[in-house]
Amino acid sequence: MFLRVATTSLLGCIFLAIPAVLAADHGPSTAEERKQALTIIRRYQADPFNVELQPQVQWVAQWTRDVPDIRLDLCMSFYKLDKAKKADGAALFTAMLLAQTALVLENPERRDDGIAQVQAGVEGMLHFYALLLKANSHDRQPYLDKLIKQRDAGTLTQFVKQHAPSACNN
Repeated sequence: MFLRVATTSLLGCIFLAIPAVLAADHGPSTAEERKQALTIIRRYQADPFNVELQPQVQWVAQWTRDVPDIRLDLCMSFYKLDKAKKADGAALFTAMLLAQTALVLENPERRDDGIAQVQAGVEGMLHFYALLLKANSHDRQPYLDKLIKQRDAGTLTQFVKQHAPSACNN
């Protein structure tokens, strides 16, 4: 299990608190598991409010933690959600985690590309955030609004490249 996280976030700490001993029981991911994980991720991304997907999403998160050949750079500096409700914060973190997992599964050669992973995670989080705002426009997050403006202006990729290396210790 290779999981690099730059975090002081409670969510990141909870995710990391899953005993590393569990990873020793699981060998490298199989083609079938990778396919299953991608199917679940795509279903989640299409319908993230579907509570029936929750156990499957939890399986992907645990599986990602357990398999030694999946490496994620979870950069918590792009996860500044001061005003987020607990449930929204957890869902945004999940969206980030799943987007990064999908990138690595679809592009194994990028498993060590921290910048690409962070970019995918931010994009996944912003996708979920847009859906969250459609459901409740009062759940605005100034930091995420700033990132959306940068994405829309075409400067988000540059922002990630500039900030991820120092902020995430990549």
